[in-house]
Amino acid sequence: MYFKQVFVGGLENFAYVIGDNGECVLIDPSYNYKKVLEAAKGYKIKYVIYTHAHFDHVDGIKHFKKHKIVMHEYENHECGIKVKDGDILEVGKLRLKIIHTPGHSPGSICILVENKLITGDTLFVGGIGRTDLEGGNEKDMVESLKKLMKLSDNVEVWPCHDYGTKKSSTIGYEKKHNPFLQGLME
Repeated sequence: MYFKQVFVGGLENFAYVIGDNGECVLIDPSYNYKKVLEAAKGYKIKYVIYTHAHFDHVDGIKHFKKHKIVMHEYENHECGIKVKDGDILEVGKLRLKIIHTPGHSPGSICILVENKLITGDTLFVGGIGRTDLEGGNEKDMVESLKKLMKLSDNVEVWPCHDYGTKKSSTIGYEKKHNPFLQGLME
């Protein structure tokens, strides 16, 4: 598996390129889309997935209109493929599982591929996504975080913003060190 975290700027955004067998998927390629395309060089883009439709994630979406754009069915944004919780997208031999995690927005998703979880704006290193923006819901966020905390402790957490003390962590690390998760599983 080819896995690349790409810092694209803006509001400290990360994008991701995940590839296998000559195919790849781009996740949240906003702001500096050319940098994301450079990281995908040598791969055929099969999907462009957006974890949610807030402006800082879909900035530059017009540059990907010729590709299959993927968002959750609850996101109110034009795209070619609408997904829901549990859907699987295949890229090469990889299986990307869609996990619906509302709270930051109604259609927020995380993407699990092997032991890597792209968490969008649901879970950050040491933090969580805001629920005070349009479409946010604190109760939904709590339920989404509980869902993620049921994953194995060794699952890697790869957020879509560089807001933490490091660029990635694990579910186990977040359970122990993320103040927003303390007492959540009781």
